[in-house]
Amino acid sequence: MGDNQFVRSLDTLGSDDLPQVGGKSANLGELTRLDVPVLPGFTTTADGYDHYLDAADLRDDLRDALAGLDPDDVSDLQDRGRRVRNMVASAEMPDDLRRSIVEAYRRLGDEAGEANPRVAVRSSATAEDLPTASFAGQQETFLNVTGEDELVDAVKRCYASLFTDRAITYREDRDFDHFDVKLACPVQSMGRPDADRGCSGVAFTIDPDTGFENVVVVEAAYGLGELLVQGEVTPDRYTVFKPTNGILERERGEKAVRMVWRGDENAVEDVPEPDRKRYALDDDRIRELATYCGRIEDHFDRPMDVEWLLDGERDELYVVQARPETVHASAPERAVRTYELTGDADPSVAVAEGVAVGNQVGTGRVRILTHLSEMDRFEAGDVLVTDSTDPDWEPVMRKAAAIVTERGGKTSHAAIVSRELGIPAIVGAERATKALRDGDPVTVDCTEAKGRVYEGELDYEVHEERLDEIPDTEADVMLVLGDPERAFSLARLPVDGVGLAREEFIVTSAIGDHPLYAIERGQADRFVEGLRTGVAKIAAAFYPDPVVVRLSDFKTDEYRNLRGGTRYEPEEANPMLGWRGASRYYDPDFRAAFELECEALRQVREDVGLDNLVLLVPFCRTPDEGRKVLDLLAEFGLDTDAIDVYAMAELPSNVVRADDFADVFDGFSVGSNDLTQLVLGIDRNSAKLADLFREDDSAVKRSIRSLVESAHAHDPRRPVGICGDAPSTVEGYVEFLLDAGLDSISVTPDVALETIVRVAQLETEPSDGGNGERDGGNA
Repeated sequence: MGDNQFVRSLDTLGSDDLPQVGGKSANLGELTRLDVPVLPGFTTTADGYDHYLDAADLRDDLRDALAGLDPDDVSDLQDRGRRVRNMVASAEMPDDLRRSIVEAYRRLGDEAGEANPRVAVRSSATAEDLPTASFAGQQETFLNVTGEDELVDAVKRCYASLFTDRAITYREDRDFDHFDVKLACPVQSMGRPDADRGCSGVAFTIDPDTGFENVVVVEAAYGLGELLVQGEVTPDRYTVFKPTNGILERERGEKAVRMVWRGDENAVEDVPEPDRKRYALDDDRIRELATYCGRIEDHFDRPMDVEWLLDGERDELYVVQARPETVHASAPERAVRTYELTGDADPSVAVAEGVAVGNQVGTGRVRILTHLSEMDRFEAGDVLVTDSTDPDWEPVMRKAAAIVTERGGKTSHAAIVSRELGIPAIVGAERATKALRDGDPVTVDCTEAKGRVYEGELDYEVHEERLDEIPDTEADVMLVLGDPERAFSLARLPVDGVGLAREEFIVTSAIGDHPLYAIERGQADRFVEGLRTGVAKIAAAFYPDPVVVRLSDFKTDEYRNLRGGTRYEPEEANPMLGWRGASRYYDPDFRAAFELECEALRQVREDVGLDNLVLLVPFCRTPDEGRKVLDLLAEFGLDTDAIDVYAMAELPSNVVRADDFADVFDGFSVGSNDLTQLVLGIDRNSAKLADLFREDDSAVKRSIRSLVESAHAHDPRRPVGICGDAPSTVEGYVEFLLDAGLDSISVTPDVALETIVRVAQLETEPSDGGNGERDGGNA
């Protein structure tokens, strides 16, 4: 109703209208057809933009102002951009275009039942939000616009923002003619994320760092969303697993400030301390938002970048933007590339820390910039260190070896642009501009969730795993993986799941407390949450393939190294053979700690919905001990009839009584390190005996072969795998394992692909019948 050449109602639009209304407006029109809440509004058109330029006779003057531009000359770019924007913004709005905008605005007010309603005015470029190019963030948005004159002025300023420095550079780099890109302005009723309990944020239907496709990643902060996008606030972050809509991870951000509407203007104010310490979204809202994001992704049939708000007055969620995610959507999927620091990098000596973006390492000299006017000091290969960035910083960001900002989260401007440019970045690195010194060489390490800056240019390696023409194998090839932060980036490896996920790494790196100490301090929920999150991320990454999680296997000396550990752990002469594994779980002195562990695993299966979890009981000395553990698992909420529980085969008793253990457990996983130690009677940590520690010794190999034969004789469906180092480090071991009949082989990620290829080759070669050639002749 009331649509014309210059103005269209959002609910009349679709993807076919993109040439006239741009990607943002066209996508909003598509959303009105879905079961997704969208605020009402209208949009100006590309014809309106052309009419504006033509009426003011601006085209020749704009071309002259941009002729011969070198986008690498930052000072010249800034001068020309400023001049061009002034020319566009100061032009007179044609009467017919103005009349169309004002009439549409009045109709919006009539529908809302108020004169001069507050609206948001955004920019929608006609080449924006395409699957292969993103002009997002390059043009302006104006919030809380009220009145006809203010609205018209906001439209003019949006037109001018088509010539921001970043937008000019982006078009120059990609050979877009500046006049082939046109601008429409979607105008929508303002939601109230700045009202009590309101908030706003962004969501990706893909992990923005790794490209893992099975999650929705949501960031949320109080108030209007501008501060989050600009990196001025550290938001909450939630990760939702798409297949089950279960919440994998919650990370509470500082959320120290918020933008609100006060009087007649937007204002930035401090967030009260109690609100900072709570999550901006509750679990139901997180799942509701993830559901909307899933519908949007399904509709557009590609990963999407979504902006949303929670209206505090209406207590309703609204989607305000949806555009294709362009970084991972266009990236080749033929390789998994991982970075590893090989230089001396002790986290305790890092000079700055924050949230890592990009899973890479970068080195260069620090260049601290406090203002855009200092851009000419920046040289290609420097490490950009600043408070925060906005679209005008893009020309210098593209030349950086790495980026460090003091503020911002994983969807801030600095994070988004660094991913797009393929540059490692650390955001939210508090006091980085004070801790780092201009001109010093540094290493920016983003290989873990916490990014760190180290002094000096440290050595690092890049490992690339190719994914071309991976053969199928009869025996499963699985991963040994302890670090949940690597799980999403490794999910594309064509493996059959995870054969060993170690809880110890999660407890040490993400929690740090002895579980009994956590209970004593009233931090039991924090312990459960940390363990649940770590296990869930690994299980989600490889879903629906099995993920075998080994129950805690700290030895007493290792438990003593955790916070508070000396209160609860005895000193043992030989912790390797002491109070560890199964014997701890049912002990009255440890039972309460094991209950926390079980609760975390229960939540992974029931609350998150990850039913691919398999449990592995370590260091189980007797079948009776195994039964005690199974009874305890059931008592603590883990249904052992629905969950497979394996025994870690690492003791001679596991081999000698394999048939009895097979009565208790659903399968076995060989721990070749401890089995070798105990079969040969060698302390595996003894340097004096290192030459005798041989996992390919005939006694060890005969033990493994005997275990497999007994387990399969008991029940051909009793699987036996191996998760020690031997397949990765001992030449010829894979051949022996296949000949012995193991069902799965678990290796570290760096050798996964070559192991798959080797297994496939061996499975097609004629066997020697196990007469010794494959296993080195000593079995």
